[in-house]
Amino acid sequence: MNMRKEYDFSKGQRGKFYHPDMKLNIPIYLDEEVSAFVEKIAAKKGLDRSSVVNELLKGDMKISEAM
Repeated sequence: MNMRKEYDFSKGQRGKFYHPDMKLNIPIYLDEEVSAFVEKIAAKKGLDRSSVVNELLKGDMKISEAM
């Protein structure tokens, strides 16, 4: 597929897909050891991995705020 020399943007709309209040859920990649740890807790508690990670991070947030 070749690029054209020129593109016609005369009918384009600026900001058509821009939403300043939009929140994105970005993927987080865990190390293998961390992933196994989280998976073990999730299975034990009957929760999904995201819930376990959020619980762990919220606990760390509380510890950090107490310092």
